[in-house]
Amino acid sequence: MELIIGNKNYSSWSLRPWVLLTYFEVEFTEIPIKLFTDEMHEKMEKYCPNNKVPVLIDNKVSNNFKVWDSLAICEYINEQYLDNRAWPKDINERTLARSICSEMHAGFFALRNEMPMNCRRKASSVKLTEAAQLDISRIIELWLNCLSIPDGSLREDNDQFLFGEFSIADAYFMPVVSRFNSYAIEVPQQVTQYIEKILSLPAYQKWQKAAESETEVIAVAEI
Repeated sequence: MELIIGNKNYSSWSLRPWVLLTYFEVEFTEIPIKLFTDEMHEKMEKYCPNNKVPVLIDNKVSNNFKVWDSLAICEYINEQYLDNRAWPKDINERTLARSICSEMHAGFFALRNEMPMNCRRKASSVKLTEAAQLDISRIIELWLNCLSIPDGSLREDNDQFLFGEFSIADAYFMPVVSRFNSYAIEVPQQVTQYIEKILSLPAYQKWQKAAESETEVIAVAEI
């Protein structure tokens, strides 16, 4: 398989399927494309009809078989290579996990615009609009809900992932974890534990190290 990705320092959409594949040790080759460059459109044209990253090419299925969009790629990986292990087994938790991923996929635009992913950024706070602060509050609410059981207490494994075991939900919110770290967002202790868990994952550390070694600069993401 081949995964076409953008700059690791900036491409939040690329991080999601990359870390899912890496965490579960599914073999793939990454093909990096530098975002917002003159050659980006030319290179992307042969990989994807919408000229966006990420794109997964799986020649095991058929020649030049393509899946694009990060959520579609994660679903495909889960079905074809992980025996559905990347979603929670429980139907209630699985439905919740899918719902929060879809909410992330379709929203939180203020957070995206005001806190672009920048793995190299020295952690410091910035002045945020009310809209961005509302996005942050909603994400914290989602995480606390996932880290708790119905009576409101924390899971016994609350130092683990959103649904106990690593899932697509964790991969999908990993760029937000990176943003919360880069922009020094204050969070409750339970969420701090979760953020520290994600940041310490070997898969994420591998991405972070590669991001720090990149030299390209996308000016609009340097806030």
